[in-house]
Amino acid sequence: MVSGTVRVFSALFTLSLVTMLALAGMGAVVFNHYERPGPLEAARTVFIPKGGRIDTAQLLEEQGIIDNRWTFVASQLFQSWFGLKKIDLKAGEYEIKEHASMREVMTALSDGRNALAHKFTLPEGLTSQQIVERIKGEPNLSGEIATTPAEGTLMPDTYLITKGMGRQELVDQMQKSMREFIAATWEKRKADLPLRTIEDAVTFASIVEKETGKPDERDKVAAVFHNRLKKGMRLQSDPTIIYGIAGGAGTIGRGITKADIESKTPYNTYTINGLPPGPICNPGKASLTAALNPAQTNDIYFVADGTGGHAFSETLKAHNTAVQKWREAEKQAKAKEGGAQGGEVDPDVAPIPESAAEPEADPAADPAAGTDKGKVAKAKEAAAAPSAGTASAVTPASASSIPLPQRKPKKQ
Repeated sequence: MVSGTVRVFSALFTLSLVTMLALAGMGAVVFNHYERPGPLEAARTVFIPKGGRIDTAQLLEEQGIIDNRWTFVASQLFQSWFGLKKIDLKAGEYEIKEHASMREVMTALSDGRNALAHKFTLPEGLTSQQIVERIKGEPNLSGEIATTPAEGTLMPDTYLITKGMGRQELVDQMQKSMREFIAATWEKRKADLPLRTIEDAVTFASIVEKETGKPDERDKVAAVFHNRLKKGMRLQSDPTIIYGIAGGAGTIGRGITKADIESKTPYNTYTINGLPPGPICNPGKASLTAALNPAQTNDIYFVADGTGGHAFSETLKAHNTAVQKWREAEKQAKAKEGGAQGGEVDPDVAPIPESAAEPEADPAADPAAGTDKGKVAKAKEAAAAPSAGTASAVTPASASSIPLPQRKPKKQ
């Protein structure tokens, strides 16, 4: 009886030993296969789509990067199951060096940082609709975008994307970046700003963004609009007219007309008091910072100065002088072009200069006096708050004889 039991245990022990030796031998073979140089004769870039481990191993084998998919899969499972290292193969574009071993290939694919990155720039001042269209057109991205994000919720920037990265993933990243940046900037804002909420700040910054592309002017433009809000003056910003007409499309494909200025939309800051109901684009970091940390000035007007920048003024008189200088610069530019665009411009169809067409008055004066438009509207708007623009001049000439200056290109 005892000898029979001993024989059984001896047989089991022998079987276990043989099994262990067999497994060890197989492990040694697999390990050697896993560590030895691979078949790839020259470095190659390979795109790994999302999929299971077997699909990935098959692709690598078909590409000539590894010579046995099952060894690759077995090695991944062995490391994951026995706790040596959790291996998750990530989709992306990878550069595999020549004769890379399975271990080197697996290390590259399990570390997303090794995926080749592409720079994808989304500039400041685009609407959410425009940004979504650009993301949809990026061939390195994949998938759909669930819905167009709300205006002003996307952070313009240069992003590093990997081939196959989801479009919605990038949108989520842009929204997260915007939330974090505006929250931090809001905490560092100057005191006594006429902005009640973070949402107001983004709306305000979007107007600043569309008004100037010069980095050193953003805080000055922001100061003008803050000063106007504090004085109860309308902002009279041209980009708000465009957004009120075009919405997320971002452009109307022509100059602004007098009819546009007088159009009744929720965004037209020529016809509404205070801020529009929401952002008119997605502002960048510089404009958000300027909106919450404006320059210390008393300026309430600005006009293009003919050099790509603007002249800022505290009074209507100084502003009118700056406008006349700009008009002279425009005339000289036209003269150099051969006078092809000479002559007067019909104010009913002419494009107007940025940031308000016709300032009505100095804030200390009658709110409806000062321009032809103001004189016409004086009876209707005598009780209105001061509403002065920031671009064109007050002249004694009739409206029909005023050659309005051409609008300089603006970010759409």
